[in-house]
Amino acid sequence: MTGSPENIFKEYEAARQFKASIGRHGLFEQGRINERFFVGDQWHGAAVGNERPLVRHNIIKRIGDYKIAQLTGTSLSVKYCAEGFSETLDSKKAVEQELAALARSKNSIYAPLKSDNEVSLLLCALNSYRQTTAARVKLGAVIDTALRDAFIRGTGVIYTYFDPDIKTGLYADKPFGKQILGDIVCECIKIDDVYFGDPATGSVQKQPYIILTEEKSAKALLAEALRFGAPKSAAESLSQKGEEKLTVYTKLYKQKCDNGEVKVFAVRTTKDTVIRPAFCMGISLYPISIFVWEKRDGCIYGDSEITYIIPNQIAINRMITASCWSSMSAGMPLMVVNGDLVSGDITNDPGQIIKVYGAAEEIDSAVKFVNPPNFSDGYNQSVNNLIYNTLTQCGANEAALGDLEATNTSAIIELRAAATGYLTPLKNRFYDFVSDIAVVWAEFFFSMYGRRSLKVTDKNGVWYFPFDAARYKDLVLSVTAQASEGVSKGEKEGLSALAKLLELGAITPAQYLKRLPIGTLPDRDELVEELLREENNERI
Repeated sequence: MTGSPENIFKEYEAARQFKASIGRHGLFEQGRINERFFVGDQWHGAAVGNERPLVRHNIIKRIGDYKIAQLTGTSLSVKYCAEGFSETLDSKKAVEQELAALARSKNSIYAPLKSDNEVSLLLCALNSYRQTTAARVKLGAVIDTALRDAFIRGTGVIYTYFDPDIKTGLYADKPFGKQILGDIVCECIKIDDVYFGDPATGSVQKQPYIILTEEKSAKALLAEALRFGAPKSAAESLSQKGEEKLTVYTKLYKQKCDNGEVKVFAVRTTKDTVIRPAFCMGISLYPISIFVWEKRDGCIYGDSEITYIIPNQIAINRMITASCWSSMSAGMPLMVVNGDLVSGDITNDPGQIIKVYGAAEEIDSAVKFVNPPNFSDGYNQSVNNLIYNTLTQCGANEAALGDLEATNTSAIIELRAAATGYLTPLKNRFYDFVSDIAVVWAEFFFSMYGRRSLKVTDKNGVWYFPFDAARYKDLVLSVTAQASEGVSKGEKEGLSALAKLLELGAITPAQYLKRLPIGTLPDRDELVEELLREENNERI
């Protein structure tokens, strides 16, 4: 049986062995090593004693913080689009008027929507509601955690699921009548707890199955099992284990239903007990979104650049520690004491009086300092070069990190632009990651929401859009993620020429905006359309 505890545990063990075989140390151990180096525990296991200071200069965390900030600091516009439906300037104007009318209705109770522009109205509402949902589930913090995990372990994972007990504040019939319950929850889970059925396939949605693991007490599992009708033997087995922690395996897989639709099913078990029998999640996509920091050839699990920076980090720490030890030896050199002449205890306290017993000519030989060898003049420069080269090779040079003095601002801007250019592939993967999350959310909206009103916040204020999931379930949605970023030197020259033409009146404001580089201005296309409408009205 696909959902039997024995079969699921066997699949889990095979997937775990594969992950443990990746790389020199395996995915699990390498992740633990990378975590220690990232947080600064960089002398772990080094047999160097406790007498000398163990210095660390944590370049790994600085590189990670810089790159993560470059991703999350980008202004990202995410929009839903419906395939097969066109939008014209006239229809958009009508949509704006209908949105304003819906906002004025001030109705949070679902009522059927009748409009020729229904799909366009829906997309506007969904785009706003996605932002409302992102704020509710604190998506920004969840993504931050996922990116940190990706930098350390190679892969960040966000899991979305539907919680039927969440209060929405909405009512099905009248205010304070029947409550509408249930909404999506979004959380980050470590790649250590995610096992893909076919790791050689890079697509999440093409996986034959996905197994998620978590640790829960037997008492909590017993309550869950009883809730979903566990047999008496399973309940007795769990009750005997009390507060003991058990590993729960949640297997997700796709299966064709009686109506021909392919849906995602789930089953929850321990190693030997079914906690929740197989059930349909109501969606057709795996609710898993992954962000890969560095791609592995022929493997869905990503790679972390920390793994390959660690040797440099160790060398930097050792070299700086040796330099500090040398400086301390020169400032507080070893003392050689003639025990026949000096009988008292010797310390390094300033002004200590040392009693010497012997002839006057023997006093000079009673106490001597051992001068350490001179340290190489180029040693510290070698350390600085290693730090600089490591940061530069990782795309985090002084200009990118903001460590250069602003003596030549334009040159610094150009250097910073060149440094961030290395991040383009990483940013593209991040945009796909955010788009994947939005696609999964739309799947829940259309599959699990039923009839309810969606909270919309726009220029008309805060209002509610009448949404019927069954009516829109056959729509084919696509998601675009567009970033607002800076422009290159060549683009700056082109923008300067465009601005000059606009100033001379040779082009219209709409023509100017239309030729701006993609991502330079948020909602550029909407602004162009507004200007074109105004120009058309002036001609009329």
